[in-house]
Amino acid sequence: MEKKLYSVITGTGSYVPAKRVLNSDFLDKTLFDAIGQKLIKSNQETIDKLAEITGIRERRHVTDDQVASDIAYLAADDALKSAAIDKESLDYIVVAHNFGDVCLGNVRSDFVPSLAARVKHKLGIVNPKTIAYDLPFGCPGWLQGIIQADYYLKSGDCKRIMVIGAETLSRISDPHDRDSMIYADGAGATILEAVNSDKPLGILSHAVRSDTIDHAYMLWMGKSCDPQHQGDELYLKMDGHKLYEYALKTVPLVVKESLEKAGLPLAEIKKVLIHQANEKMDEAILKRLFKICAAGEFKSEIMPMSISWLGNSSVATLPTLLDLIQKGKMNDHKLESGSAIVFASVGAGMNINSVVYRMP
Repeated sequence: MEKKLYSVITGTGSYVPAKRVLNSDFLDKTLFDAIGQKLIKSNQETIDKLAEITGIRERRHVTDDQVASDIAYLAADDALKSAAIDKESLDYIVVAHNFGDVCLGNVRSDFVPSLAARVKHKLGIVNPKTIAYDLPFGCPGWLQGIIQADYYLKSGDCKRIMVIGAETLSRISDPHDRDSMIYADGAGATILEAVNSDKPLGILSHAVRSDTIDHAYMLWMGKSCDPQHQGDELYLKMDGHKLYEYALKTVPLVVKESLEKAGLPLAEIKKVLIHQANEKMDEAILKRLFKICAAGEFKSEIMPMSISWLGNSSVATLPTLLDLIQKGKMNDHKLESGSAIVFASVGAGMNINSVVYRMP
């Protein structure tokens, strides 16, 4: 059989911020609804309901002195050590994020220079042919970076790429919005290389869609829920109910498309690594996927989850989850050689993507 180029993950890294924020830490917050009315339910009732729906019991936040490029660098350094490669051999560094570097107490996005350029600088990479750029694509940004890397590697134009997902959502979340309990910080990094093989391995297929006519503004930037708030800061806002409905309807279709492109039935997939946005939503998406693929009953062991203790760190959830599994930190979840897995994500845009991958 003729050998072909495949994109293979050869190293992973992550940075899990040290600051643990428990659900109980929100008991003394003053929370308002979308129209500025103080919530009727007690904070304890609100917290309990959110935990029931999302599965979140705690989340991680960066320390006061850290910004997104700092934790992106730490994840990148971890991935380089994991892959045991020369950092100067990287052809690309792609950093997926959505809000740039946001300092504590100043809700302003800082994009210049790019976060990728900052990471390359922090890594001390001299090579001018290591191209660094940012990718804002909502929560699916890291996975979209993986898809772009696949195109680059299969073109034969480059050999090695690092894709990072980093976000500090704690810096742009409204402290008076109950949705602030969902958001977290973190960073994950992945190194991909072009590998010649006579058997399919690495990235087998991918599918992407953007539904912007009716769904572009399910996430947006808006003023604080607190009607007494002074200042012109804008915070991340979300129509959670509509997003849930959209994701439940559409994500399974994109995953199914990627499976069909790969020529694999869902029954052959050992794990589905899905964006850690909402535990009940992710479970409902997988149940719908099993139904439309006529693959029998959904089994929870196919879906590793980290949201209960890491929260939703946007672009960082998938690469962090992958790294934790690879390093034996996700209980009984393992990715064995030859196993086929699926990555899937949904987020602002509305953008959805899915990648089918065979472990080397």
